Amino acid sequence: MNNSTYKILLVDDEPDILEFLSYNIKREGYLVFTANNGKEAIAIAKKEKPHLIILDVMMPDMDGIETCREIRAIDGLKNVIVAFLTARNEDYSQIAGFEVGADDYINKPIKPRVLLSRIAALLRRYSASSEDTTDKMDVGGLKIDRERYVVVKDHVEINLPKKEFELLALLASKPGKVFTRDVILDTVWGDDVVVGDRTIDVHIRKLREKLGEHYIKTVKGIGYKFEF
Repeated sequence: MNNSTYKILLVDDEPDILEFLSYNIKREGYLVFTANNGKEAIAIAKKEKPHLIILDVMMPDMDGIETCREIRAIDGLKNVIVAFLTARNEDYSQIAGFEVGADDYINKPIKPRVLLSRIAALLRRYSASSEDTTDKMDVGGLKIDRERYVVVKDHVEINLPKKEFELLALLASKPGKVFTRDVILDTVWGDDVVVGDRTIDVHIRKLREKLGEHYIKTVKGIGYKFEF
């Protein structure tokens, strides 16, 4: 796919930032839509089905966290890549953002070259995930539907945040295989996203709380594996 086939939705309540981002991204040939609040963003996303949404965290009325949560609840938007814009001192928002399905964080102040590099990397991940033909897995009593981002256990659907789902799908794709932390970070978060071991641990803990302790085993000093 060339750049002109990709749709990018920019969401920020500051007109100057929207204009700055839109100008630089359009120069690369991407198709750009803009919204200045969460409700408008959801309406545009439903209509245009963007490949990537760049979403400010701090907005009045409906902030980026709530906007992302609502977007992830819409069937046709579960696979869209969502990157949050955040100030460097907003570390608290990163865990909340990953909880509701964020894929990445882009720090302010924004440098155009860094922004465009990050966008290209995120869209490569979108293309790679779209080409994956293994939409459904049935392992250890879990039915994992990668198209709908749903896990079924004991005939009950469990809706997981996007990163928890992708982490589970990765581990379950090869039961018994030990995935190192580096491989998990690269595959689930991408090598352009700066997250630490604590991020993986938090997601593993939440998966165990929702699915049971016995599916994911810790291999000390190395990583994790899926067993049943």
